[in-house]
Amino acid sequence: MKVSVENLGVLKKAEFEVGDFTLICGDNNTGKTYATYALYGFLSGWRRWLSVEIPRPTIDALLKKGITRIDVRPFVKQANAILKDGCDYYKKYLSNVLGAKADRFKETSFRISADDQVLHPVVKGAFERKKKGSEGNTIFSLSKETGDSSLIVSLNNPQDWPPGLVQEKISDSMIELLFADVLPRPFMVSAERTGGIVFDDELDYQPYEITLRAPYHPAPVQDNVNFIRRVTSAVKSDSFLAIDHKDILDEFADIIGGCFGVDSNGIIYFEPAGRRVRLTMDESSGTVRSLLLLGLYLHHVARPGDLLMVDEPELSLHPKNQRRIARLFARLVNLDLRVFLTTHSDYIVKEWNTLIMLTHGRPYLEKLAKEEKYRADELLVPDQIRVYMAKQAAVEDGGPDYLLEPASIDPELGIEAKTFDDTINEMNRIQDAIVWGHDG
Repeated sequence: MKVSVENLGVLKKAEFEVGDFTLICGDNNTGKTYATYALYGFLSGWRRWLSVEIPRPTIDALLKKGITRIDVRPFVKQANAILKDGCDYYKKYLSNVLGAKADRFKETSFRISADDQVLHPVVKGAFERKKKGSEGNTIFSLSKETGDSSLIVSLNNPQDWPPGLVQEKISDSMIELLFADVLPRPFMVSAERTGGIVFDDELDYQPYEITLRAPYHPAPVQDNVNFIRRVTSAVKSDSFLAIDHKDILDEFADIIGGCFGVDSNGIIYFEPAGRRVRLTMDESSGTVRSLLLLGLYLHHVARPGDLLMVDEPELSLHPKNQRRIARLFARLVNLDLRVFLTTHSDYIVKEWNTLIMLTHGRPYLEKLAKEEKYRADELLVPDQIRVYMAKQAAVEDGGPDYLLEPASIDPELGIEAKTFDDTINEMNRIQDAIVWGHDG
């Protein structure tokens, strides 16, 4: 899945691919969060943005006979055109997603495209959708067998169906068929998460809906607060990690020094390891609050194929735990979760460099990984990773603009993170001058 944006806040232009592991780095106020939030807004509502036009003769045949066949291959060929039209429609709601005034996005362009290699399997895959009536009988169904390119649509009592409703139902199902395996389900952990957790009662958010209303707060922030408010229902389910990979949750609990829980009144608490005490969120440390949403997601929500998006995962974390959380994210990627991060942390980037450089299979590297307690399931290969750096563009009228440029990833040297390297080199130069620059 490729994303391109133009004139999005200070971000003049950006083209990036969402890989298994996607990382955006750069200075403050360079457009990283806007790009991330814009992608989240599209993915969280793509079923609303996308539609297809079903030919009227197909609708008429279905209403006459109660059954028809639709060849999905032409729709697969049109998939990127459908995405383009959906992105144009989504742009009307972009100001609400970003919590800003609509006139700031008049010149904005937002595009998502899918690789043909991802779309082609749609033709061969199986698909089924049914709608039940009040008496429990099937009144509308769509099905496609594996290897068959035809979608079979049937109606019960077709004379009772308005053509417009039939068009809508088939369009929704065709969109689901085309894109459910292409566009991942996102879960966003925003940089504003700690305040939203403590002060959610004062914020008085309504359940978030992207509508053409006056901007209030960015969609991810509202969604984070609403997730906390619905936490009682969320914790009734276990994620695939809780069922099959409990060691991931144990590692996370060790990082935060305890575990989260929810009492019968829906109050979230934290139990520090080895202590018989329950702390509310406003009594807990910044680290605990910072990682609450991530912890609840991992334990109760995560599904294979999800896109976990975290804005500045290093918030309130000691460098030691920044390294550990970086390794935890790598393990998630190797368990078929996609991870999308923005970061200012050199510790996190350097830890991923280590995970890349340890994958060569050379005997001394295997020995080093064992000595330093690196696990095989947290090592990464460059093909899994996409890294983008914010870079200042040529200054035009109105001030500096920024671009996102891909960073090189060397199998032996890791990620070329110039935004961090320049700062570290400058600090080293100054410290060298302090230590060695004195007279004789």
